[in-house]
Amino acid sequence: MQDEEYMQKALMIARYAEGCTSPNPLVGAIVVKNGRIVGQGWHRRAGTPHAEIHALKQAGDLAKGSTIYVTLEPCSHYGRTGPCSKALIEAGIKKVVVAMMDPNPLVAGKGIKILKNAGVEVVTGVLEKEAIALNEVFLKWISEKMPFIIMKTAMTLDGKIATASGKSKWITGESSRLFTHKLRDRYDSILVGIGTVLADDPSLTVRLPDGMGKNPIRIIVDSKARTPLTSKVVCDGAAPTIIAVTAKVDIKYIKALEDAGVEVLVVNDGEQVDMKMLFALLGQRGISSVFVEGGSTINYSLLENHLADKMYAFIAPKLIGGRNALTPIGGAGITSLNEAVLLENISMEMLDEDILISGYFKKKGEYICSQEL
Repeated sequence: MQDEEYMQKALMIARYAEGCTSPNPLVGAIVVKNGRIVGQGWHRRAGTPHAEIHALKQAGDLAKGSTIYVTLEPCSHYGRTGPCSKALIEAGIKKVVVAMMDPNPLVAGKGIKILKNAGVEVVTGVLEKEAIALNEVFLKWISEKMPFIIMKTAMTLDGKIATASGKSKWITGESSRLFTHKLRDRYDSILVGIGTVLADDPSLTVRLPDGMGKNPIRIIVDSKARTPLTSKVVCDGAAPTIIAVTAKVDIKYIKALEDAGVEVLVVNDGEQVDMKMLFALLGQRGISSVFVEGGSTINYSLLENHLADKMYAFIAPKLIGGRNALTPIGGAGITSLNEAVLLENISMEMLDEDILISGYFKKKGEYICSQEL
């Protein structure tokens, strides 16, 4: 078996912890000796042992003289856990194959240097692009301290997210709704606007078979603090709720919401919540991803301010028409097609009768990564 095949396995097992390691990255490791996998491990949660440590523990004495494949450069410092590079040397690892380097200043090649100085053979860059894709959320957060923003829409074939009377349940089928709950489980938080709360009173929780999954932090963009105290996001206790308001809100409304058990985040002084400032505040507290299931107003705000990173568009084979029926993107719109927001790296799949199109908003900039914060 070639290096790429073993690294592919390491990337695969890293995904076992998808949705659980934030704000740390997903990392997988495979220990191989004499052409046989003798240990494997993945980083399960921030503050717990790294992938290499789990793999070494499983390999035991067989780790001596073996090769380890790891999706991110082994760390070299003492954080909430000890340095993996030192653990690899002590275990007698002969060769380390790394998918991508760690640009965290605390590591930044230091882990590789420590290994080489100890006589360990090191190979880097094996399936590097795949390793970068694995941690798209973390890579943005660690480089910008801004969360990775995912926009999700569900629409009819004629581009409507609700009927003219506001009815939207259910535009898409069961498979699409199940996929959406898997996405909610994957990301740190879910965001909607006050319009969605007033119209639908959603719970914004994860509902997967057998009660699996974790509920994301719920974020409500509510500039004037109109969220009802009887709404599910306030009173069901299913997940933490953050209500983003402006400084113009009367303190009595803020106190009422806080007394009901939710956090009120005063973002800026103005008529509307500044979305970029909101995301910056969320990023500062370690929220590395925001899954946006808002309506057309929130979606336009993301596009207008170039804040969205990725899009999931579910399209149902239905036609409802109506010049007053809402579309996924509201606002003033653009005046020229040359100004259209572009998606790249498009993928498409069928979910029963529905079509799911996903892609990345085209923008400049590259992300860097780190294994340990």
